[in-house]
Parts: sequence; structure tokens; C-alpha cells
Amino acid sequence: MSLINAYFPDLTIEQIKQFTALYDLYADWNSKINVISRKDIENLYLHHILHSLGIVYMLKFKEGSSVMDLGTGGGFPGIPLAILYPEVRFHLIDSIGKKIKVAQAVADAIQLKNVTFRHCRGEEEKQLFDFVVSRAVMPLSDLVKIVKKNIRKEQLNALPNGLICLKGGELQHEILPFRNKAVSIELQDHFKEPYFETKKVVYVPL
Repeated sequence: MSLINAYFPDLTIEQIKQFTALYDLYADWNSKINVISRKDIENLYLHHILHSLGIVYMLKFKEGSSVMDLGTGGGFPGIPLAILYPEVRFHLIDSIGKKIKVAQAVADAIQLKNVTFRHCRGEEEKQLFDFVVSRAVMPLSDLVKIVKKNIRKEQLNALPNGLICLKGGELQHEILPFRNKAVSIELQDHFKEPYFETKKVVYVPL
């Protein structure tokens, strides 16, 4: 948790309590339903929570924004972002029911009020949002195809509405179809831990 504090020193007492509670909650749920690889649970704050929060270096969501997290798994990046932005609405979806169950149980346990959940595929979700966020669930072009229909016309934020995703490794090929409009940033410019050396945040306006 000190890792989160180091990069986000302005958290409220409530936010610190919520972030702190995540470790025990995920460790407990993970022993019943595997949402994070067993050996990775001790890296929860580095590999999952801090990584999720890397999205803020692309965009800080304005109060009143709505964001869908596609393929949230156990709640990443949606739950850490929802803690950080209590005035933003987050809708977390995943095609695997037991993962959504864990994410919902974790959110309930920390009394996170600004999140909703749905067990469905991205193609089935018809609601509109300012942004869709995602963490490496599929290639960029597939993601764009699925979520284009979910992006609202009305603009509220500093960037035009669209898709923001967390990606790792070599991205040249994936970004190629969007090279004139996609923007990517290196997380190693913001987080000093070696884990982030190959991690990027990619934004595509839609």
C-alpha cells in the first residue's frame, strides 16, 4: 500500500482504507476463485493496482464522467480507478461470471458506491460511456470494433471520448491501423519500478 501512497500522496482517509483493504480481500477470494495467478498475489499493489492507476497519466477523468471497463477480470483497472475517482461512474463487465462475482464482492466489501457490474460479452453491452478502459484483453483493432458503439457523442473531458487501454510489450504492429490518431505513453516515465519498463497506456479517440 505504501507504493500507492508514494505515487498518490493526496488520497483521502477513506481512499487509503479502501486501497489497504484490497490485499486481504483479493487474497481471500483468490484462494476460492482464481482471478490473479497464485504466485502474483503478493505483487497485487505493483502488478495490478498501481498498473491500473497508470491510466491517469493519459487522462484524469472529470467529475460526472462514465467509464466502462471491458474484460475487467477480478476488477482491474476498474476498481482501483473507481476508488481514485469517486465522482466518476464505472461499469465493469466480463464474460466470465465468477470473475465478476469476485469484483462485485470486493467492491461491496469496501463500500464502493460508484461501480456497477454485468456478466456479459462486450458485444452485448449497449450503454453509452465517455471512455472504455481495458487491460490487455485482446488486440487493439478487436477492442475498437467492439466498443465503438459504446462511446457517447457528448464531450466532457480534456481528451475526446474513446478507448484507453493498458498494454505491454511490442505494440508497433497493433497500433499501425490507428497510427494517425492513437497516442501511447510509456509507464516507465512515471513509475520507477522495473515492472513498468515494457508497459504502455494507449489511447484511441472514437
